[in-house]
Amino acid sequence: MYALEVRDHIMIAHSLPGDAFGPAQGVHGATFVIDVTFFRDDLTENDIVVDIGLASEALSAVLAPLNYKNLDELDVFGGRRSTTEVIARHVFDAMAERIAAGGLGEDARAIARLRVTLHESHVARAWFEAELPR
Repeated sequence: MYALEVRDHIMIAHSLPGDAFGPAQGVHGATFVIDVTFFRDDLTENDIVVDIGLASEALSAVLAPLNYKNLDELDVFGGRRSTTEVIARHVFDAMAERIAAGGLGEDARAIARLRVTLHESHVARAWFEAELPR
């Protein structure tokens, strides 16, 4: 299986209510590095997985509404805590929608699998990965 990955980052503020989160219960800032990996069985007729430029633009567009925001004030998480895992799933869903809508080009519709990894720090990361409908 072939893969291509693009990367971007966001700077956010949020809080994580609940005893499980210790000092992160209070409002704090974070810089997340986000990798999106596109997987496919075969290369396109142009010998690529997906157009890197279109993939990068799509990721930037998906992240723009989150960047420099307090995630506690956004409705996009439906009342859920904006944990690293929840943000990864949000980005996954938004990227999958863009692929299905043709926003990464027609060839991108053959992408078999997508992984979104959020690097919370240099020692911790979380991701969401799943097959895409074809």
